[in-house]
Amino acid sequence: MTPLIDGLQYANWSERIFRQMRAGGVDAVHVTVTYHETFRETVQVIERWNRWFERFPELIFPGRSAADVTRARETGRTAIFFGAQNPSCIEDDIGLVEVLHTLGLRFMQLSYNNQSLLASGCYEDDDTGLTRMGRAVVAEMNRVGLVVDMSHSGERSTLEAIEQSSRPIAITHANPARWHPARRNKSDTVLRALAGSGGMLGFSVYPHHLKGGSACRLQGYCEMIARTADLMGIERVGIGTDLCQDQPDSVVEWMRVGRWTKAPDYGEGSADAPGFPPMPDWFADNRDFGRIAEGLRATGMDAAEVAAVMGGNWLRFFETGFGAAAPGRT
Repeated sequence: MTPLIDGLQYANWSERIFRQMRAGGVDAVHVTVTYHETFRETVQVIERWNRWFERFPELIFPGRSAADVTRARETGRTAIFFGAQNPSCIEDDIGLVEVLHTLGLRFMQLSYNNQSLLASGCYEDDDTGLTRMGRAVVAEMNRVGLVVDMSHSGERSTLEAIEQSSRPIAITHANPARWHPARRNKSDTVLRALAGSGGMLGFSVYPHHLKGGSACRLQGYCEMIARTADLMGIERVGIGTDLCQDQPDSVVEWMRVGRWTKAPDYGEGSADAPGFPPMPDWFADNRDFGRIAEGLRATGMDAAEVAAVMGGNWLRFFETGFGAAAPGRT
């Protein structure tokens, strides 16, 4: 059977959520372990996950390769794949790319909204593309098998990452800008380049990324997926919910502000409502993936196409994205 894989979540993790994953039949999840944390702070988060793996071995285990998704299905558990939404965790040291990969990191964004040492974020007025260090880090990520994620990066930086990377990259949680023109959503130019290079797009359920916000209807969301599959190819799309379950509103401040400013920065959404927006009524937690699958079938997708979107495409991407490059190649 085809697995169910979510391309991105950032929850306030607990046994309750782990059990919801199992109730929803979620086989693998890419989880954010760091935003603006330093290397040492990121290691502390990984230590916390190691304790959860010890406490709940019947529910979750660390994912390292695509084979772990199969193991998760066979053992009735969820494989957890670590990711970083900002390159702060490698600080200014390219050697930490390999160290963090060894510790389980499998995805890393080159920027989170702002300019980083590697690339421009989607909120910068001027997108200057990949920096010198950015190009070097992409090559190192390609070498060790750490996926380049451009979900929060600007257009020029994203296009340059696609061109620079010797492996397909991912945009793990975003939607088409033509459907909803949020600053974080992606142009058709980016989506075509991503698909042409063998990359993956994970469709977000985060309300700021949805047409109509929290009031977005399931039918509209699934029709958007179907039309984007027409543009990119059914094999290049999956789900990346960006589910931030049980997080206090104070976490939004950390996501948006980090250490770079003393002033509020509400980013997406209204400055009058800086916290997490309500989720759409058809997707509250990990038990609701079946509703998306039903919605995709209602658009006319056949069983194989629905299975591909719900996890089969991510599994294939994991198979080629996580392994180390052959000696002498990047």
